[in-house]
Amino acid sequence: MKSTILKTSTALSAVMAVFLTSLPATDANAANIRVKCEKRADRSKVSVDGNNMVSGNYIAKIVSGDNVKESEAKATVGDEIEFDFDSSTKDVTTGATRISRSFIQGGRVTGQLINEQGFTVAQTTSTCSVK
Repeated sequence: MKSTILKTSTALSAVMAVFLTSLPATDANAANIRVKCEKRADRSKVSVDGNNMVSGNYIAKIVSGDNVKESEAKATVGDEIEFDFDSSTKDVTTGATRISRSFIQGGRVTGQLINEQGFTVAQTTSTCSVK
């Protein structure tokens, strides 16, 4: 009986060790994301900012209602990255990704930061200010 209990205990310990080592590690320095958005009668404006990022290239994806827009890839600067989306031609000419004036739907925008392998490394949803 003791032999059976010992064998079962050893087998369970081995299974638990394999299971625990296969879980993804939690990084105390995980990427952070901030999404700010503003809706006006004639304008939609969204910024997606990340910090604590692993160096590399990322795209930002924003979603509001049925509207979806992705930025061009951009490299981190230090551990930070910033993306702007705007319907204002002036801001688009200075580097923002163009979105329609009616892009923001329901007063909320979800922003994602996606790495070169296509994995979403950070995501959050924000309520937009209305002006």
